[in-house]
Amino acid sequence: MNTTSSSSSSSSLTPSPSPNTLPNVASNGSSVAVGTSSQTSNNSNTNSSQSTSNTNSAPVSRERIANWITELLSSSTREAALMELSRKREKVADLAVLLWHSFGSVAVLLYEVISVYPYINPPTLTAQQSNRVCNALALLQCIASHPETRTLFIQANIPLFLYPFLNTKSSTRPFEYLRLTSLGVIGALVKTDETEVINFLLTTEIIPLSLRIMQSGSELSKTVATFILQKILGDDSGLNYICETFDRFSHVAMVLGRMVLQQQREASGRLLKHIIRCYLRLSDNPRAREALRSCLPDCLKDHTFDAVLKEDQSTKKWLSQLLLNLETPTPTSTTTTNSQQQQQTSNSAVQQNTPTTSTLEMG
Repeated sequence: MNTTSSSSSSSSLTPSPSPNTLPNVASNGSSVAVGTSSQTSNNSNTNSSQSTSNTNSAPVSRERIANWITELLSSSTREAALMELSRKREKVADLAVLLWHSFGSVAVLLYEVISVYPYINPPTLTAQQSNRVCNALALLQCIASHPETRTLFIQANIPLFLYPFLNTKSSTRPFEYLRLTSLGVIGALVKTDETEVINFLLTTEIIPLSLRIMQSGSELSKTVATFILQKILGDDSGLNYICETFDRFSHVAMVLGRMVLQQQREASGRLLKHIIRCYLRLSDNPRAREALRSCLPDCLKDHTFDAVLKEDQSTKKWLSQLLLNLETPTPTSTTTTNSQQQQQTSNSAVQQNTPTTSTLEMG
């Protein structure tokens, strides 16, 4: 029994936070980093991983998929079914639809998520528990990614069930995998650039949760969290929300500034790319642009990162555009419509505090 249990735990380690979990979150190499981490932690299982890879590449019959979905309903067969479905999810184009419309499947996935809540505080989550819930999260990511189930996914408020995982602080591997896989679900949602998704997320705590991870998470978690912030800013409603009050803008600017200073000590091209994209998008807002003239870190202006961005022409172009935007005077209008006056009133906190943004000690 002990041998079987150990083997099950080891074999289930790979699919949970493996490259398959985040391949569609960001095309910035994040999945490569996950794969490297997973491979490093499983050097002793290289042969087993190769065998698993060969198995994953084989076609999957519809009957087998149906059997695994049915096996989710039984506690005795659920763990194995979760693992197999997680491994095969990219081979079955309509797996999300099958899961959503199968009796009890989504309820089972949510049960797996909720069942580990008691182990969050105090942090006693084990590797096996983390692997199992990560497999469930991978299937939720599958549902979040599919165009036919994405809207149903957010209408059911399912992302809220993941937020307790994003709020954890433990740096142990089980918790890091849990955070990373949860970020993958949110990343799959925002990747589509749909305003409906952004508007939903703005009603939740995803921005402060992402900012917390951007400050204290692992490099990969920081990268995915910054990607999520970038996508939120990319939508007009997200940009307006963050720039609506000085408190929101200053919190985002302060976190980005600290991350830039950290990049001076240990630079990551992937992460720096998303940081610069966030700054560039913020510069599209006139009030934020004025504030960034005072608080943009000097190391983004003085060629500090030239060596890091040497091979990344796109990011170099974005950085140049950011600096150009900050050099361009903000246009002022001699006439103001009633709607503009209302907008200025609602954003008075930003206007009143813009001259003091230099107090943000960000280099």
